[in-house]
Amino acid sequence: RGLAPRSLARRRAAISRFAAHLLEAGILSHNPVALTRAPRQPRHLPKPLDADQLAQFLDAPHDDSPLGRRDQAMLELFYSSGLRLAELAALDLGDLQPRRVRVLGKGRKPRQVPVGSRARQALDAWLEVRGRLAIDGEPALFVGARGARLGHRAIQKRLNELARARGLAEHLHPHRLRHSFASHLLESSQDLRAVQELLGHANLATTQVYTRLDWQHLAASYDAAHPRARRRSDDEGRQR
Repeated sequence: RGLAPRSLARRRAAISRFAAHLLEAGILSHNPVALTRAPRQPRHLPKPLDADQLAQFLDAPHDDSPLGRRDQAMLELFYSSGLRLAELAALDLGDLQPRRVRVLGKGRKPRQVPVGSRARQALDAWLEVRGRLAIDGEPALFVGARGARLGHRAIQKRLNELARARGLAEHLHPHRLRHSFASHLLESSQDLRAVQELLGHANLATTQVYTRLDWQHLAASYDAAHPRARRRSDDEGRQR
């Protein structure tokens, strides 16, 4: 019926669980779904933002209110340290150190990641006014207007609002800032292992998707700039 591989895999899993239930109940003698294979899932390359475009977005002025300072600190920290949404939302004041931050990744695996100078400046500006919002005893680094820890949905919504307000033409979500962090860092350093550690990936294969992305960038630059790469199309144009 033209369903996508992800939809087919989801339906196969549902039928397999139902068949397993019938097997336990003695209604079936075997699970017929075991004879089928799950469709291969396509691997989608992440879509980082252009470095210059992102810099312009981050450098856009804000109103210097407590919430404006908080938003700027979140943006800078997302991009500076490559944090996941859940990692940033779970940060407490005690996790922040002068030049690094301690985060709990997937599986509650801790890691230390550096904090860049621009992120540190934004965080210091936020910490100066955090006390105006935070309720007594609240340990969260980032709090909402009511003083409690800022939730995942609230952070996502705020990033979308900031993207529109600052004229960013593309959709912005926390993971896209993480993709941009990884892609830009790998493009500059070519150190895949370091990027793996900073992202908190248990498997190097997960990080290697950014090498494919970097290759696409290099290939596009080559096609656009190298005279021998474009000669065939130019010759064809003259022949026509």
